[in-house]
Amino acid sequence: MASDPTDADLDRVLTDAAADTERHVARAGWDQPPRLFSLVRTATLVEREPALADQLRRGHPEGFTSIEQEGLPRTAHLESLLGRMAWPPEVDGVALAIERIVVPPEAERDLPDDPTEATEALAAHPGRKDVRLLAAVLRTGEAVCLLRQRDHDRDDAVARGEDIAPGLVHALRATLAD
Repeated sequence: MASDPTDADLDRVLTDAAADTERHVARAGWDQPPRLFSLVRTATLVEREPALADQLRRGHPEGFTSIEQEGLPRTAHLESLLGRMAWPPEVDGVALAIERIVVPPEAERDLPDDPTEATEALAAHPGRKDVRLLAAVLRTGEAVCLLRQRDHDRDDAVARGEDIAPGLVHALRATLAD
């Protein structure tokens, strides 16, 4: 059995798992609902599910495998949903892919008070950019965010960083708290 990754490797294997998960989501195209994944050490998963060994060993043996959590309720209040979520100890991390509209700061001036009208105005703004954000965190604290723009929808054009979505990273970490 492969050894656990060292602390120095955790950032790399988390980024690899997040990138694999983001590419998986990207293959389904745009206009998707939020998609949630648990992250489990690949070696642990192979140990518990030997029938998956051949399929899982194609990836990084010391890495993480993402497992989609189907049936995520549709809600306009994703933060509230995450606030009610918890993971069993066997889950080493979590990843969430969400699509958002990004507009220049001036687009937010003079918006209608009605939330539906404000959303429609932002969606119609000529400077609007559609993005997909995937944030992944581990129980040990490591985090990475990946950002894909619809205008530049290529695997080699995905931005990576730890601080792209600090609020989302914080909310995902809270789902892993003991």
